[in-house]
Amino acid sequence: MSLFELIPAIDLKGGHCVRLKQGRMDDATDYGNDPALMAEKWQSLGADRLHVVDLDGAFAGKPENREAIRQICSRLTIPVQLGGGLRDLSSIENTLALGIDRVILGSAAVSNPQLVTDACLAFPDKICIGIDAKEGMVAVHGWDDVTDVTARDLAKKFEDAGVSAIIYTDISRDGMLSGPNIEETLRLAQHVSIPVIASGGVSQASDIFELAKHFNAGVCGAITGRAIYEGTLDFAKTVAELKASCR
Repeated sequence: MSLFELIPAIDLKGGHCVRLKQGRMDDATDYGNDPALMAEKWQSLGADRLHVVDLDGAFAGKPENREAIRQICSRLTIPVQLGGGLRDLSSIENTLALGIDRVILGSAAVSNPQLVTDACLAFPDKICIGIDAKEGMVAVHGWDDVTDVTARDLAKKFEDAGVSAIIYTDISRDGMLSGPNIEETLRLAQHVSIPVIASGGVSQASDIFELAKHFNAGVCGAITGRAIYEGTLDFAKTVAELKASCR
C-alpha cells in the first residue's frame, strides 16, 4: 500500500447489510437488502478497497453469505477482503474463487495458527489476520469468547508467516462512534513489521487523519462502517483529502 487507505465496511447478516454495536448480533442496524448495490456506492465515492464480514459465518464457523459475496465481487472492480467463518484451506480456496482478493483469518488464527502459515504458503499475498481485542485480550468466535492471549503476542506469532496485513479491532469501540483506539493500534503496529489496519470506533474525519499520521509507523489504513452509514463521516470528501495529502 502506497498511501493510507480508508476502507468502507459491509457486514452481512441474512443477506442484508448491517452494522452491529460491540459485536452483538442482537443489536444490529439494517442498512438494506442489496449489499452489492451498497458496495457499488462506496466504490463510486472513491473507495480503493472494500472490507466485508460474513457475520453469520463468524458465528456458524463456516461461510454463510456466499451469494451476497459473489454478487459484490462481480459488480466491483476494486479488491474486496473478507472475514468470517473461514476455518480451513478448503473454505479459503472456495472463498477466493468467488472473486475475493484476500481473506481474513480471525478465530482460526488463535485456535489453529498452523492454518495461517499453511494458507500464506498456499495463497501468497492473500491472507490477513483479524485481531479483535477487548482490553488488550483477543476475542474469538464472533467475539463471544475472550481468551488469555494478548493482541501483541498473537500478532508476533505470525511475524514471518507472510501475512499481508493485520486488521485490529477494539471491540469496546466497534459500532459505537466513540473514536478509534489509536494508542493500542499504534503499539501493535510498532510491535510487528506487518501492516496494521485500524477498525472500530471511527466517527469523524479527524479520527482518520490522526490514524494516518502513523502511516510510517505501520498503521496503513482504517475501516469505517457506522460513521459512513449514519453520515458522521463524509466518505468521499475524506478519501479525496487523504489522496490529495499524499501527492
